[in-house]
Amino acid sequence: MSTYDSAKAQFADWGIDTEAALERLKTIPISMHCWQGDDVVGFEKRTGTSGGGIQATGNYPGRARNPDELRADLEFAYSMIPGSHRLNLHAMYLDTDETPDRDEIEYAHFAPWVDWAKAQGIGLDFNPTFFAHEKADDNLTLSHPDKAIRDFWIEHGKRTREIAARMGEELGSACINNIWVPDGYKDVPVDRMAARKRLQAALDEMLAPAHDRALLLDAVESKLFGIGVEACTVGSHEFYMGYAIRKGTLLCLDMGHFHPTENIADKLSACALSLDEILLHVSRPMRWDSDHVILLNDDIQGMANELVSGEMLGRTHIGLDFFDATISRTAAWAIGTRNMQKALLRALLLPLERLRKAEESLDFSIRFMLTEEFKDLPFGAVWAEFCARAEVPAGTALIDRLDAYQASVSGR
Repeated sequence: MSTYDSAKAQFADWGIDTEAALERLKTIPISMHCWQGDDVVGFEKRTGTSGGGIQATGNYPGRARNPDELRADLEFAYSMIPGSHRLNLHAMYLDTDETPDRDEIEYAHFAPWVDWAKAQGIGLDFNPTFFAHEKADDNLTLSHPDKAIRDFWIEHGKRTREIAARMGEELGSACINNIWVPDGYKDVPVDRMAARKRLQAALDEMLAPAHDRALLLDAVESKLFGIGVEACTVGSHEFYMGYAIRKGTLLCLDMGHFHPTENIADKLSACALSLDEILLHVSRPMRWDSDHVILLNDDIQGMANELVSGEMLGRTHIGLDFFDATISRTAAWAIGTRNMQKALLRALLLPLERLRKAEESLDFSIRFMLTEEFKDLPFGAVWAEFCARAEVPAGTALIDRLDAYQASVSGR
């Protein structure tokens, strides 16, 4: 009997069909983020600036320096990840010899990415880039008191929506255009309301042009705080949750954008009662929004469990958001994405009916015993089978492949 067959039998003793779990996992795409590959630098030919609380630390060799290198790294990373996934692209990653400013970008500047995505058989998601620009130096964009600066960023947002809709049309899959702005204040503001009214009005104007939801899904993303906006973030969780409910957009819950002691998994069901769809940015904060590569830890597992037990997988879009320049960037992509998949697999292999029955009967002792005993089952064997069927390596073979690729790009 193979290792998987033995594991399959053990799960069957609990009434769990491992084959059904593997088939379900195959259908869950994860939107892998482009910015891990180059430390959030982007490929604009114009002079950029840092800002918005975005900071990748480290100087590990092998950073992608142009679109071709980034795409090669992505192709390798995808080849190490079972299943079919997506790419989340920021507007600062245009591929063109032209030098458009942010309010001048067009679909043509991103067409090479679409051609590549077609060849790879993956979908694309998109993001306006409201940071790393001279007009964002004050950490104010859509809420800036200067109307000219607000208009600049409104136009940028409109153009990203047009580009995203065209991406969705070309690829036959709705493109999520996720809006996050760094707006806030380092010290306590006098008039939060004025800033939030400006942000609301700017978003209304930016989102006014109608697009087919089969091609474009708008999302808004909150944040608790960041570098330079420690006292007040204009686009807070409460602001955007209310906005998403009123306007019918997706709400993006980024695991790095809340207080470290908040349980983000707990927010899913609460928000899902008022929203049709949710976007997740899966990350790992450490003391601040530092976006560490995700581990297969309790936070990630809790998120996956909530998605499965709450039957929210069908209306939750899973994206990743981390950037670590102290380790191999391709290894970060591969291990991070696989960790999200492992968490989902473990959630799909839970004895949910028995757990629900115990909970509904208020038998918390049985619930406790089930959850703890179940941790001993051979999840690893089921994951190894998933990888084998997708013809991707696992274990030491994976480490060897990741290490070899890193050696090949270290001379960049």
